[in-house]
Amino acid sequence: MAQAPHVDTNARNERWLTVGGPVVFLLLWSAGFPIAKTGLRYASPLTFLSIRFALSIGVLLAVCAIRRPQWPRDARAWLHLVVVGFLVQVMYFGLSYLSMTAGIATSVLALIVSLQPILVGVLAPTFVGERIGARRWIGLLLGLAGAAGVIAARGPLHAESLGPVLLAVGALIGITGAMLYEKRLGTAQDPLTSNLVQYSVGLIFCAPMALGFEHTPVQWTPTFIATLAYLVICNSLIAITLLLAMTRAGKVSQVASLFFFVPPAAAVLSWFFLGEVLPTAAWWAMGVAVLGVAIATWSPRK
Repeated sequence: MAQAPHVDTNARNERWLTVGGPVVFLLLWSAGFPIAKTGLRYASPLTFLSIRFALSIGVLLAVCAIRRPQWPRDARAWLHLVVVGFLVQVMYFGLSYLSMTAGIATSVLALIVSLQPILVGVLAPTFVGERIGARRWIGLLLGLAGAAGVIAARGPLHAESLGPVLLAVGALIGITGAMLYEKRLGTAQDPLTSNLVQYSVGLIFCAPMALGFEHTPVQWTPTFIATLAYLVICNSLIAITLLLAMTRAGKVSQVASLFFFVPPAAAVLSWFFLGEVLPTAAWWAMGVAVLGVAIATWSPRK
């Protein structure tokens, strides 16, 4: 009888991750694109990230002092956290911010990183032993077509040069690698300690480069402070924790399919935050993307 509450709690947590987790993650992650673009008006990219990481670490240290979470028990667990931290914080966020600063449009960046499910679908059989059937491939391709339609309906895609596009592709490789690595080798850790280690890795890599190569002073405006607060609390702490938790709880290819929602959601949120109008044709393309994600992630009840 004493085990029942624990089982019930685990079942409730799993149901929440299955139903509520994807919705919360999608909103927080998608809003990060227009909000980050706003913040980059007031600070250089690596400086912006270094401040963000430092603030995140400060918050986590304060919470850890109160909660006293369990730390990784062996060197291997520490290494896993360091690798995931580098892939997500340095490669994904670092290269994304550099790409936006270099001139790529936010919609183009969102589209490129939404290719992640295709890469995961191709690589998952080799790296994590998942079988990707024809139904899921159809869903993934529909999702990609719909996401591309949303972006194309907003107008021609422009990048100042090939450099920003290559930076965005590097960000795509980073987040894809993190999900595959977490699924295959990651171990369940306290979110507080895992996030603290990963943001420390981000700060260790980004801060020296910011000091060495970026010399533009930060403009501490109310808008910049607001963007920092959102990115630290919602993007850095809540969204990343949800992403890793959902990856461990479910099939990595299904979790990755959530990213097909990001370009349409980012387009809607860009309209809300930045006043960018979403054309009528984009709504139809968004419907195709939603259908594709539904097909790719649906699994029959047993």
